[in-house]
Amino acid sequence: MANPDHSRSHGRRHRRRRSRSTRSVDYHNLRNPFTPLNIYSSDRIVALHNASLQVLQEMGIKVLLPEARKILRDGGALVDDDTQMVRIGADIVEACIRTAPRRIILRAGSREKDVTLELGRLTFLSGAGAPHATDLEGGRRPSSLADYLDLVRLADQFDAIQMQNNMVEAQDIPTHLRHYPVMEAQLELSAKAPSILTRGRRQNLQKFEMLRIFRGLTDDDFTACPHMHTVINTNSPRQLDNPMAQGLIDFARFGQLSIVTPFCLMGAMAPITVAGALTLSHAEALASIALTQLVKPGAPVCYGAFTSNVDMMSGAPAFGTPEQVRANLASGQLARLIGLPWRCAAGTSSKVNDAQAANETQMGLWSSILAGSTIIIHAAGWIEGGLTVSFEKFITDMEVVQMFADLCQIRSGKEDDLALDALREVAPGGHFFGCQHTMERYQTAFYQPLVADWSNIGTWEEQGSKDTTSRAAEIWKEIVNNHVPPAIDLNRLEELRRYIAVCQASGGAPPNS
Repeated sequence: MANPDHSRSHGRRHRRRRSRSTRSVDYHNLRNPFTPLNIYSSDRIVALHNASLQVLQEMGIKVLLPEARKILRDGGALVDDDTQMVRIGADIVEACIRTAPRRIILRAGSREKDVTLELGRLTFLSGAGAPHATDLEGGRRPSSLADYLDLVRLADQFDAIQMQNNMVEAQDIPTHLRHYPVMEAQLELSAKAPSILTRGRRQNLQKFEMLRIFRGLTDDDFTACPHMHTVINTNSPRQLDNPMAQGLIDFARFGQLSIVTPFCLMGAMAPITVAGALTLSHAEALASIALTQLVKPGAPVCYGAFTSNVDMMSGAPAFGTPEQVRANLASGQLARLIGLPWRCAAGTSSKVNDAQAANETQMGLWSSILAGSTIIIHAAGWIEGGLTVSFEKFITDMEVVQMFADLCQIRSGKEDDLALDALREVAPGGHFFGCQHTMERYQTAFYQPLVADWSNIGTWEEQGSKDTTSRAAEIWKEIVNNHVPPAIDLNRLEELRRYIAVCQASGGAPPNS
């Protein structure tokens, strides 16, 4: 596949916002500049890890898929097919942790968009899995393929979003056919690594084949390294359902990346205490990781944790809470204990793009970053506890994501940054606006906002007194309308479409088939 124009800078991508020179930044390859923050002592973390091993060995996990139970049984686990309960010994789990890779390179459509996943790296993904979309003009609605396409375009446009994600469901397409346009959209509109939903073996294998065809890969090329990723959510408490287990098996067998993430809500699907919820979450993640390694030692897999609490008055999920912050920080300690790259998440319960949405999302982002998360999902656009993706919130969240990305930039540390010449030039009581040191740097010294308005009130009123959400609406529409997809091989695209047509003519692939 021909490479897209990777020379587009942060500034050029948003040229409507600036006409002056732009800073040279790399928002794609980020390293977390912050020392991971520990909330528990190392002894406490080891005790929590051991408690999770005890859960797996003594209580077990319910595994609904017979194929998965057989793999676990062959690996030494104790399996009761009548109850579907699987008890996994600590020695099995520890051995599987040792074979899981510490460093994963996720291949994209071009080498410039490859992503390295390891402790110390930092990547952001958009909100995902929502059945609804909303924007200022169209309001909240069941999400459609058109919404999905526009969100793929938005995610492609920002370097600080390193991979594609399944942001919304294309609900106007039947589920047995939905994966065809969704997968094609990610491949055709973006060079970033795609994300797929695991909804049964037939869909999994067809999506593998679609990528292989589009990228011009041999079977060996495809299985040699991961080219796509999926999120595997366990069914807390202590259950792994058929499509999730099937996804773990298929992705491991074909060398693709599984991001294992129990979704544990304290007081609902998990114990009400942070430590209790993490004991459950860690146990479920370890069991799932073990399954991948028993399928294929060295299979790419990321540890994951998404733990928050519920509103005990209504039972609704809550995000950006102190409890979620504590859980995120402790999850980072558990990930570092086992040494694997890992995924965390932000999020909000707010129904609209308001102050609550911003506050809760930032709390989740900050805690994920300070926890040392490798992948932060739901970093942009997610509202209503994951039921909706907001186009305007995608933009306002990207302001924050880009600021975090900017904090990751390595500064020169040159001698002239100390500004001694400027200090000599400007007399006491003067100003630095016009000094030589400032004039040489003013165009590129500071982060330039995407949607924030830093002008004075007079200028703001002259420009229509628009609030942030109104400005965000203009920005996302401009990005979508002017999006330039990567250059692609038209022969491969035609081959892909022929393959899709054959699959559709044969009845598609119903979920769980």
